[in-house]
Amino acid sequence: MRPRRALAAAVTTVLALLLAGCSGGGGRGADADGTVRLSFQSLAWQKESVDANKELVREWNAAHPGIQVDYVQGSWDNVHDQLLTAFEGGEAPDIIHDASDDLADFAYGGYLADLRSLLPDRLKKDIPQQSWSTATFGDGIYGVPFLQEPKVLIANTKILKSSGVRIPTPGKPWSWTEFRQVTEKLTTKGRYGVAWPLKEPVSVTLNLGLSAGGQVFRRGADGRAVIRFDEGDQVMPRTVRDQVNSDGSAARTALGMGGSDTLPGFFGGKYAMVPLGFSYRQQVVEQAPKGFEWTVLPTPAGSGGLTQGVSPQTLSVAEDSPHKEEAAQFIDFLLRPANMVRLARGDWMLPTGTQALADPALHTADNGWATGAALALALRPAPAQAVRGYPEWKDKVATPALQEYYSGAIDTEELRKRLVEDGNRVLARYQR
Repeated sequence: MRPRRALAAAVTTVLALLLAGCSGGGGRGADADGTVRLSFQSLAWQKESVDANKELVREWNAAHPGIQVDYVQGSWDNVHDQLLTAFEGGEAPDIIHDASDDLADFAYGGYLADLRSLLPDRLKKDIPQQSWSTATFGDGIYGVPFLQEPKVLIANTKILKSSGVRIPTPGKPWSWTEFRQVTEKLTTKGRYGVAWPLKEPVSVTLNLGLSAGGQVFRRGADGRAVIRFDEGDQVMPRTVRDQVNSDGSAARTALGMGGSDTLPGFFGGKYAMVPLGFSYRQQVVEQAPKGFEWTVLPTPAGSGGLTQGVSPQTLSVAEDSPHKEEAAQFIDFLLRPANMVRLARGDWMLPTGTQALADPALHTADNGWATGAALALALRPAPAQAVRGYPEWKDKVATPALQEYYSGAIDTEELRKRLVEDGNRVLARYQR
């Protein structure tokens, strides 16, 4: 056994020397010459957005030879699982692009750095508190919210004008009742007034429900989240259900579609309007047939006005990054007002920063920018933003229940029972 032990000891010594030589004294996240090297995982996917992100990385690297950033392309399709694997393996990127509604488990799990002491006052003051609250968990801030996307109605201009319906504005939007009446009027043989793409129905239902005073998730005196489904919560989903099943003004086939799936029918005149995220305007610009006229309208308003929930895109720093301060410096650079405008325009979304949002480029009538910018002050954190157990409730309870409800398979009382009773049992396991 002695020769084997001696061999093992020799191998261990050699490996240790090799590793020491490779490190060059720089440690993790540094080159041999001491240059700090940061990895930035971006989820940008549209060409304009990818180009804007890469160009900003190049500009940073040119101006900061001692702190170099490597651009890493990620994907929205699998980001949660990919990050979880990276965190547990100690291989997470230093700077992480994600969405605020995906941060809770990572924040509570200790994978993300608390940014309160790392960010400059300029950035803290520029982004409104309502946006910061989307990335606040417990006493810490675990992401910088920088892009947000309201839902809007993208409508066929010719159909609207020929119908004679009142055209809504952010100052005088349709009520949910008027919206239902309008979609009935827009419906004719071979054409529906609206198509609701509800393949993923939960976030749309919760976020637009805020306009009628809905909350679904409420906090008790002990701080624990409980689910209710009161009158305000029911306004938006009941409107959609009635449009599909009672009025015939909403296309039943669209319920199983994603947003992009509705565009061919919209361009072909099958649907007069489609509720979509603000960034879908880019697809409309790129794919609409020549001569097709379209406009951007605000979504319906209720007792809460135009209020709707959003889960902003965020930038975070990994807790185990050895260069947190440098990572925060890069985030500050990326989110300077002029740069935030570039990122917003590249993603066809709205910036959270007050200075960036005031940029004239985001207030033009072209492609509905002005309508979206007018909605910015009404955006609030998505109702489930910091609720532990929300992903399980969404997947196992709310999604199937809402799909059945919108199709007409169950009524409002059965929906309420499933969302509330089954849902609270799920949340209870996370809040013991």
